Amino acid sequence: MHTLDDGSLEHIKAALEVLSEIGPGLGRPLVDTVSQSRHRNMKELRPGSVGRSEVRILFAFDPERKAILLVGGDKSRQWNRWYKQAIVVADALYDAHLLKLEASNDDS
Repeated sequence: MHTLDDGSLEHIKAALEVLSEIGPGLGRPLVDTVSQSRHRNMKELRPGSVGRSEVRILFAFDPERKAILLVGGDKSRQWNRWYKQAIVVADALYDAHLLKLEASNDDS
C-alpha cells in the first residue's frame, strides 16, 4: 500500500475506522461479500480511491467478532485475476488464524 497516493490512503483509513465502529453489520457500498472464498464470512472492504487505483482489502470476522485483515491490493486493470490470486492467499491466512485461535482456546 506504500505506493498509493495520500488520498487513497485517507480513504483506506476512513473505511477501516467505519469497519471498526460498525463491525459485522457494515454492508454495501463499503463492504461486499466474496463468493469465491471457502469461508462464507469472507468479505472485501471497498474504501474508494483517488485516480485509477481500485483498492480492495479482503477480511473476515472471526468467531470472536474481530475483523481479521488478510490481503489488500490494487485490482485496477486486473479485475478477475486479482481476486483469483488474493482469495487463495486470504483463505490460507484465515485458515491459519482459525487454527491459532482454536489452539489458544484449547490452552485456556
